[in-house]
Amino acid sequence: KQALSHALHDRNYWLLNIGFFTCGFHIAFLVTHLPMEITLAGLKNNVASWSLALIGLANVVGSLFIGWCVGRYRSKYILFWMILAVPINWRFLNVTQNTNHLFAFAIALGLTWLATVPPTAGTIGKLYGVRYLATLFGLVLFTHQVGGFFGAYLGGLAMKNFGNYQFMWYADMALALLASVLNLPIQEPKIIKVATA
Repeated sequence: KQALSHALHDRNYWLLNIGFFTCGFHIAFLVTHLPMEITLAGLKNNVASWSLALIGLANVVGSLFIGWCVGRYRSKYILFWMILAVPINWRFLNVTQNTNHLFAFAIALGLTWLATVPPTAGTIGKLYGVRYLATLFGLVLFTHQVGGFFGAYLGGLAMKNFGNYQFMWYADMALALLASVLNLPIQEPKIIKVATA
């Protein structure tokens, strides 16, 4: 209870929650609505399945690389650049109707897909210790799922009411820009480099 109370009264914890909310919003919107977006672009149905497969494959590489980076760079800067890549990726998808461009987008997106987990969990561990990491990260992950609900649900509303996802493009880009900037004030301890023999 004491660890939870401390985290909930700490601005750093809420900033991490906002970032992970955005991540959930972004991911659920894509997983749920990417096939329809590809259909609207006039591409073949199998392009959507290949795109999702490429996202998953690139996610393995991205998560491993970001995990390596967490031990060398401050996580708040890693999160800043990763989340900032979202609006750039979205804009790229928004203007392309070329299969190869879409596959390139899927790979670029996959590199940051769930790679936000290592720096987010690492930051929580640095700020509050690892004893209650499962509880504190679990609550941040709950925020991720709430964001996922809104990403999937609002995407459906956008399609129903407007016949496209233009509103969602801009909502996702705005959230990503906000979340990336809000990572910078997090008071994360500096990386202490230990000399190796």
